[in-house]
Parts: sequence; structure tokens; C-alpha cells
Amino acid sequence: MSINPHRAGFVTIAGQTNVGKSTLLNCLVGQKVAIVTPRPQTTRRRILGIRNDPDAQMILIDTPGLHEAQRPLNRHMVDTARRCMAEGEVIVAVISGNAKFGAADRAMLAELALLARPVAIALNKIDLSSRARMMPLVQELHAALPSAEIVPVSALKGENVDELVRVIKAMLPESPALMPGDEYTDQTERMIAEEIVREKIFLTMRQEIPFSTAVQVEQFVEEPDRNLVKISSQIIVERESHKGMIIGAGGQQLKEIGTAARIELEEILGRKVFLEMRVRVERGWTSDPRKLKEMGF
Repeated sequence: MSINPHRAGFVTIAGQTNVGKSTLLNCLVGQKVAIVTPRPQTTRRRILGIRNDPDAQMILIDTPGLHEAQRPLNRHMVDTARRCMAEGEVIVAVISGNAKFGAADRAMLAELALLARPVAIALNKIDLSSRARMMPLVQELHAALPSAEIVPVSALKGENVDELVRVIKAMLPESPALMPGDEYTDQTERMIAEEIVREKIFLTMRQEIPFSTAVQVEQFVEEPDRNLVKISSQIIVERESHKGMIIGAGGQQLKEIGTAARIELEEILGRKVFLEMRVRVERGWTSDPRKLKEMGF
């Protein structure tokens, strides 16, 4: 009786903005690793999630969305995405099933063809599209990158994700696990706190929030005897008007953001959380290479 070899490797999740890359990452890992909002360009950094199965370890790399980049921050995001595409031993190209297959998607697939890596196309959001609409899109994708495996999925609802997992595993090289089996991300708790606060800003303020908002955790102090974590953070914006929007009348908006972030952080960290937030204006930070470097970009 033959035993299938264990497989392991790096899997880059790539695609345009708002196609569901981070939702897919969270679904594959089985835990929330990346923040998810309806706003484009939510993911700014390389985010790593790990899926451990008995027969394979998938080290999944979520990437910023590919888009036309004008400002230094945006150029950094696109450069990060392209570096991560080159890192992957397998690439999952996420394409929206409820949108037109356009020039940007064609350009991405042409770029992936040059990398000569195994590619699985996750045709996402099938829950928002009809079969009649999907079939011509599948044909277009096959014509654009014949070597790719095409798997229609709904990352939000988990539909057909098991099939995508099977396809990815078959593409991975034979290898023992590359990361400890009890880990699901390489992000520190401090980094997770920054991302959760930023997510709640985006979700609470919806269309009002300016893109140029960042979060920095200044202090992350654990008090094990009290089962408590004290987090002190700064929300950074580019204009005074943005500061006023985030604080809100009587500080109500900031309080709502803080409550939502604290509740989720307590669930993730398994401890009580005291969350302090201040809003600081840093003019032009998204266009200043020195300030971007200071903020970890």
C-alpha cells in the first residue's frame, strides 16, 4: 500500500483590488489572518497565513491588490505584490466572477505566464454570478493562460474551496513541513492589533474614511496576572479635517471604532484588552519615502 508523500511550499495569492484575496486567505487558513473591508487597497503589506493538513502544509502569502499606482505608498504596495508573486512556488490568481475579464486581469495572467510557475485561477464570487455568465468567462481564462487550473469558488461562503485546496496541494513540491505545525501566521500580536484597528476604522466610517489612514501600536504591554493586554495606538491621517472625521462629535466615532476593535482583539488574543487610541496628523505621509519607511512600508 503506497503512502502519498507530504507536500509543502509557498503559495502566493495575487489579483486586482477587491477580488477577495484576503477573504480567500482567511477561508483557506481557517482563521482570520487578514483584515477584510469593502474598500479597495485594504491590504498594504505581505501577509502570511499557514494551513496545516496531514498531507500538506500550505504557506499562503496574501498580497496587496494590483492597481495603477501613482503615490509612493501605492507603488510600494504594487511592488510588494510583484515580489510576492515571484516568491510563490504556486500562484493562486484570484479573478472576480461577477465582473468583466478586463485588460488588467489579462496583463496579470501574462505576467504569471512569464514566471513559469504552476497557477491555479480561483474564479471567485460565484455566489454573485450565474452559471450562464461564468461559462464564457472560464473559456476566456483558459484561452488567456491554458496551463492554469481554473476553479470556481466563493471564498465568502466557502463554496468549492475544498476543490481549490486539492488543486493547490497537487502543485506543491514534495517536502516536509517548513513551519511549526501549531502556527497559522507569522504576524506578531502587535501587527494584528494595528490591522484590526485599521479594519474597524474602514468598516465604521465606510465611504467617509480617507485612504491615507494608518495605525501604529506604540505600546503592547501584557499583564498575565490580570489576564490583560494594554495597547496604546496612534491613528495617523494626512489632514486636520480627517482627524475630526475619525474622532467625530464628542469623540463618538472614535469610541465606536475602539469598542469594535477591542471586542475583536479580546476574541483573538483570549485576554481582556485595554485599548487606547489617539489621532495624529502627519501631513503628506503617503508621499514621503522617509515617513513610509518609519511606518514600516
